Amino acid sequence: MGTSVLSLRMDGELLERLRHHAAKRGMSVQDYVVRTLIRDDFDERFQTAVEKTEKFYGVT
Repeated sequence: MGTSVLSLRMDGELLERLRHHAAKRGMSVQDYVVRTLIRDDFDERFQTAVEKTEKFYGVT
């Protein structure tokens, strides 16, 4: 799997908040943002799987 570059423009206040959250976890801002995106993607895929399973079994 290769890598790509994603460039973001954000205001200073948001960047400082991200730095703070990342530092609390001993992470770089880049690692923190990537981990957050991965977690959000997993949550979304998991919820879709639950909904499909409920639909298959007729659960409302």
